[in-house]
Amino acid sequence: METKETEVLVIGAGPGGYPAAIRAAQMGMKVILVEKGFIGGECLNWGCIPSKALISAASFFHKISHDAPKMGITVEGAKLDFSILQEWKMGIQNKLIKGIKQLLKGNGVTTIKGTAHFETPGIVKVILEDESQICIKYKDAILATGSAFISLPKFKIDEQAILSAKGLLSLKEVPQELAIIGGGVIGIELGTLFAKLGTSVSIIELLPEILPGVDTPIKRLLGMKAKQLGITIYTSTVATDYTVKKNGKINIKIKTKKGAQELSADKILLAIGKKAQTEDLDLSVLNIQLDEKGYLIVNEKQQTSTSGVYAVGDCTGPPFLAHRATKQGIVAAEVIAGLPSESDFQTIPIAIFTEPEVSYAGLSETQAKQAGFDVITGRAAFGTSARAMTHLAEDGYVKVIADKTTNQLLGVQIIGPDASDLISEVALALEMGATVEDLSLTVHPHPTLPEMIMEAADAALNKAIHQVTLVKAKK
Repeated sequence: METKETEVLVIGAGPGGYPAAIRAAQMGMKVILVEKGFIGGECLNWGCIPSKALISAASFFHKISHDAPKMGITVEGAKLDFSILQEWKMGIQNKLIKGIKQLLKGNGVTTIKGTAHFETPGIVKVILEDESQICIKYKDAILATGSAFISLPKFKIDEQAILSAKGLLSLKEVPQELAIIGGGVIGIELGTLFAKLGTSVSIIELLPEILPGVDTPIKRLLGMKAKQLGITIYTSTVATDYTVKKNGKINIKIKTKKGAQELSADKILLAIGKKAQTEDLDLSVLNIQLDEKGYLIVNEKQQTSTSGVYAVGDCTGPPFLAHRATKQGIVAAEVIAGLPSESDFQTIPIAIFTEPEVSYAGLSETQAKQAGFDVITGRAAFGTSARAMTHLAEDGYVKVIADKTTNQLLGVQIIGPDASDLISEVALALEMGATVEDLSLTVHPHPTLPEMIMEAADAALNKAIHQVTLVKAKK
C-alpha cells in the first residue's frame, strides 16, 4: 500500500474543509485534502448555492407575473423551462467548483478523492474510487465531514417519493403539489421557492410555530406572506404515514389538533434536521468525545478531546452555517500554525432566504433581557423607505436592541428586502463594540435600504425623523 506523509490532513472539502486546507498551505504547511464526494460539499453542490440560485430565479419569475404589472410592465406568456433553469444553476455550481480546485492547486494543496478511515492516531487509510488504498501519515488532522439529513421511521428518504433538499433541488420538473415535513429554515425557504414557481405547497410542523428560535413577530409576518403565496402551514401536526398511488400521487396522513386529515402530493420533502456525518471515519480509534447527539465537541480553538485532531463545520453541531464553518476552518489551520486564533460567534449573522428575507445578529430583545440588560429598542418600517417602495418591497422592518445604560448595541433583527445583505453592517458594528449612537451618527446614502438601520437606531434614541416621536425639549 502506498504511503504519503503530510503535516496537515483535512478530511472534507466543504466550506469548512477547503478554506482550512488553503489557509494551512498559505502558512507554509504541507497539506493533503481528502474528499469522498464533491469539492464544495453540501453548500456548493446541494445547499446554499443551488438553493439560492433557484430562489433568485423563482423570485424573478414571480415578480414578472405579480409585480411587474404594477409598474406598467406586462409580459405576455411568461413561461418557465425548468430544465434550462437547472442548467443555469449547474453552470454557477461548476464555475465555483472550478475556482476552488484552482485555488487548492495554486496553493499547493494535494487533493485526493476517496473515503478516509482512521487506523490509529496519526494514520489514515483512504479507499480510492477504484477501490485501491493508500495510507496517509499526518501530524495534525482537521475533520470537516459535514452533516447528513435525518429520516423518520415512516418517512425514509429514498430520493424518489421522499426527498432530501438535495433530491428536491435536483428535480427535472416542477411538482404540482409538494408536502414538506419540517417548518424550519430549509422547509420554509424551499417551500417559498416552489410556491413562487406555481407549486401547491403544504408545510407540516410538529411544533406550535414554524422557525424555532426566530422571534414571533417575524414568524407572523412570514406566515402571512406564505399564505399570500398559497402555502398552507399545519402547526402542532404530525405526519403519520403515506402511500403512493398507481398514478404516482402520494397520499399523506397527518394528525392535527382538529383530528386526522389526508393531504395529496407529488413529492415529499423531509426537512426535520441533520446529524453529524462521521460514520466512515472510525472515530473510536481516536477516542474523541462526542455530545449526546453525536456531534464532535470542540473548544474555541476547534480542538477536539484528542490531541492533534480538530473539527469544523456541521460535524460540530448547529447552527449549520457555511460562513461559520469557513471561520472555524481558518481558525483550526491558524492554531495548528501556532497563531493565537479562536472562534467567537456571539455576533455571527444569520440569514434566511424567505419572502421577505430575514436576518439577525447578536441578541434578540428577549435574550438581552434574560441576560440582565435594561433594554431599549428602536424600529424602522420598510414601508417608510423610498427605496423599498421602488422595489415594491415594503413589508418588514429593522429592529435595534441596545443597553439603556451604556447604549451599547446588543443586536439587530431585519425582515424585509435584501435583509441578507443588510446584516453585514450590523455584524461589523457588533464586532467592533459599537453603540446605538454609532449607527445613528453614521450618515447613510439616500435613498437606500441601509438607511433603515440608521433610522431604527434613531428610533431607539427617540430622535427618528420619519416617525412621530414626542420628546420634551430640555430647558
